[in-house]
Amino acid sequence: MQYTASGQGARKVIQLSGIILGEDSISGIPGVHVYVPKAGRGTTSNRVGYFTMPVLVGDELVVSAVGYEKQFFRVPDFDKDNMTIVIELVSDTTFLETVEIMPFPTEEIFKEAILALNIPIEEHSYDNLNEDLLALMLQTVPMDGAANHRYYMDNWVRYQQDRYGPRPNPLTNPFNWATFFRSLRSNKK
Repeated sequence: MQYTASGQGARKVIQLSGIILGEDSISGIPGVHVYVPKAGRGTTSNRVGYFTMPVLVGDELVVSAVGYEKQFFRVPDFDKDNMTIVIELVSDTTFLETVEIMPFPTEEIFKEAILALNIPIEEHSYDNLNEDLLALMLQTVPMDGAANHRYYMDNWVRYQQDRYGPRPNPLTNPFNWATFFRSLRSNKK
């Protein structure tokens, strides 16, 4: 004879797994949030739309993703300790009215404003460039893409060199000290 006991208010834990599909998707939708708001726990679907998480019987799940309507799912009382579901998300499409962006009320006023502009047409002069100012600008310019890449690769090479042991300290090498003392003696003569 087998007896089972459960505490007051204890709910059964179920391993909930599933795949999340779109309206026209063959594979699942990646990055969909599946969570239990009241409990503060959840997960995200992987690159093929699969997710798995432990839930309690009666939990309210919220399934949400950008561009799709939220879906709600209540975990039913289930005989087994695992459950698999398929969730189909519906696209949430919002159509906006057409907006014309024009700073002038009419095309004629725009043409008049363009014709009224007095734009000086002259060659750029490089005579007024200050060398000190250019040197300061060169020192304070942030790294470009090539410099960032070189910095990253130098750090990566340093990491590869230090991977199997600590970086040697030249001050702890007795041969370096001997060379140093010899150079001091030769400088005194």
